Amino acid sequence: MKKPIVALVYDFDGTLSPGNMQEFGFIQAIEKSPEKFWRQSDDIARGQDASNILSYMKLMFDEAKKKDIRLRKKDFVNFGKKVELFDGVQEWFQLTKRYGEEKGVQVEHYINSSGLAEIIEGTPIAKEFKRIFACSFIYDENGEAVWPGIAVDYTAKTQFLFKINKGILSMRDAKFVNESQAEDKKRVPWNHMVYFGDGDTDVPCMKIVKMFGGHSIAVYNPEKPNKKATAEKLLRQERVNFIAPTDYSKESRNYRLVCAIIDKIKADWELQRLTRSSR
Repeated sequence: MKKPIVALVYDFDGTLSPGNMQEFGFIQAIEKSPEKFWRQSDDIARGQDASNILSYMKLMFDEAKKKDIRLRKKDFVNFGKKVELFDGVQEWFQLTKRYGEEKGVQVEHYINSSGLAEIIEGTPIAKEFKRIFACSFIYDENGEAVWPGIAVDYTAKTQFLFKINKGILSMRDAKFVNESQAEDKKRVPWNHMVYFGDGDTDVPCMKIVKMFGGHSIAVYNPEKPNKKATAEKLLRQERVNFIAPTDYSKESRNYRLVCAIIDKIKADWELQRLTRSSR
């Protein structure tokens, strides 16, 4: 490759957005409070000893049916238009891409979320991602959601890191991702990955990226003291490399961290190239 690829991988809820995406339109449409919706979802999971992710997806389906709300892809997209984002998020992606271009690095962005891909696709930043790895529904011949198609919990998230590593964009692929591949043939080396997450459900991904030589950043909403405490705990436990507030502006700590990481990746890549050429 003429230049290295750097993958910036993000959780969504609490990382790029200040709340769960269902709370920006859907929960209001079914006339429930966020607290009641999530309590019901947890009760289903606990009572059935079931997946929390499948439980919330079923609850969305059931509650929409009760209110005679159609759940088509375009309906989810409309909910996505109402999702709030943290400061600087909308400008962040082009900002980091431009910095990468200046340094001779190709920067790519990915979502790795337990939220709904269809809602994320309705947000103004959807076009910035090379791939959105997230939950989704199966739709019938009328285009209406009838069953969960993909459920992404905190351990399932890790598979998508391996797919990014090998350049696999398919959600359903279970063959190529498990095939042996030489490290120098992998599209995005582990040490070229940066993972952004905000809590315990991101820990497996954060730890894997850090363990394999990449960089993990635990972000926290400064308006919620418990979030900073969680990030600090992850740093103390050496599960992440850095912590930072959920500010993505050019003046932010996140931007300074990513620029420094890009500089390091480019320098290491150049050094390896020079080493190979001297043999």
